[in-house]
Amino acid sequence: MISVDTKKKELIGEFKNAGREWRPRGQPEATRTHDFPGDGLGKAVPYGIYDVTANAGWVNVGTDHDTAAFAVESIRRWWNAAGRGDYPAARRLLITADAGGSNGYRTRAWKAELAALAVETGLEITVCHFPPGTSKWNKIEHRLFSHITMNWRGRPLTSHEVIVATIAATTTRTGLRVRAEPGTASYDTGVKISDRQMGALPLTRHDWHGDWNYTLHPREYDQASGAPDPFDQPSPGLAWLARPALTGLSAQEWDTLITTLMTLHGQQREAELDARRGHRPRLPASGTGRRPILTLADRLLATILHQRLALPQVAIAALFSVRPETINKRIRDIRQLLHQAGHVIQPGPHRLASLDDLTSLASAQGITTPPQIKTAC
Repeated sequence: MISVDTKKKELIGEFKNAGREWRPRGQPEATRTHDFPGDGLGKAVPYGIYDVTANAGWVNVGTDHDTAAFAVESIRRWWNAAGRGDYPAARRLLITADAGGSNGYRTRAWKAELAALAVETGLEITVCHFPPGTSKWNKIEHRLFSHITMNWRGRPLTSHEVIVATIAATTTRTGLRVRAEPGTASYDTGVKISDRQMGALPLTRHDWHGDWNYTLHPREYDQASGAPDPFDQPSPGLAWLARPALTGLSAQEWDTLITTLMTLHGQQREAELDARRGHRPRLPASGTGRRPILTLADRLLATILHQRLALPQVAIAALFSVRPETINKRIRDIRQLLHQAGHVIQPGPHRLASLDDLTSLASAQGITTPPQIKTAC
């Protein structure tokens, strides 16, 4: 069980810090008279993870935006650095968090990032949010953050290294020990998760206030039912892209290629998850799983659109309702699988620059396109 939250952002520089500290007489710490952000060296964003059982803290001191991706990346770093070693037999993780901020219950990106973490670690992640207005009930506030604040009272936070070292030096008489590490990664703001992406998350809401309490399961797609795996089929609304006039593949060639890629993808994914779990055995997921945001067929279609028809990745991302970074990563993954399969996508006779060009080409080939396509890309 861990308690998580973001501590107050701190300006880095020779600024006054609240509180008093012992200093030699006549040698006060020199600080600026005003704390204008332009006079600083940036800001520090401490995201804390407090292990309730072990009375131990772990703080990721970022320098960019406090986003859901940053919050979950902090939890991921804690798990890889401390949690996995402290609890080698763990199969479930309970997180208590505030109702707002980067880990708020209304933040879709928070749930999407946690779903990815559940798949990576093999953990069943349950989140319990404190009701609005009760954030100080969260144990991290009075068992970790308050002691960090007291430890650096009256001391100017002149550099990122000073902040990390001061946090790591925090101790209490009850045995609290804190580990802090710098985080220099950057995180995009304004990330939007569509309804289709939310519907694909393996999320179960609890009976009691399901908006505040929910569980994310470590599974990607349905392996329990006897129906054909939907991972090898395009998502609803994208099946028209699999026509031979656009892919350059006959129906038989498409089926053969998808079958080969499914086998290679399964082997690659299992090896990756096994390494992330520390080579622990994977527990079978109970119940019915859900389909991932982009199926393998979707990823292959995106790669074909980009390599065969030269459609920009930004336009493909808008067509698939995902971020351009997601399309870029999935195309790279498919390229690796295609290389293993010995298949090469040859450039087609048409070079497309926008979704308008794609719809025009589809119409010319007698392909009916969905009416909701956004062509302003």
